[in-house]
Amino acid sequence: MFSGLEDLPRRLVVALPATGKSVRLARETAEQIVTQWGISPGHPSVGPALLIVSELVTNTVRHAAVTCDNLTVLFAAGRDTFAFAVHDRHPYQPPLHAAAPGSGLATVTELTTDLGGTAVVRADGDGHGKTIWITLPL
Repeated sequence: MFSGLEDLPRRLVVALPATGKSVRLARETAEQIVTQWGISPGHPSVGPALLIVSELVTNTVRHAAVTCDNLTVLFAAGRDTFAFAVHDRHPYQPPLHAAAPGSGLATVTELTTDLGGTAVVRADGDGHGKTIWITLPL
């Protein structure tokens, strides 16, 4: 399915303030690019993708805003993959696959896994930030 961002021809990077308004902006952006990139809004991965984007941005606003003013949402897509990520400059790397049951990250992991996708946390090279990457099949 996904071997790397460089394999995905469509990409968009959006910088947002680490505030509550960014949750809605990130979700609306995701909805717009799905349409612009020709991905059917009714595709089984789209609804969960919108929820996951919202949850990841919410977590950044709640937990990382104390150390960073901004966050970045990255979107990419190819013929059979929709990938997106949320980056912040907080050093904590949450354990996605060991998230507390019922938590937002547990929901993210469950939705991603149920769709046959992947969820990974990648640390910044300097250890002072991270990106949570989600890939979903189309």
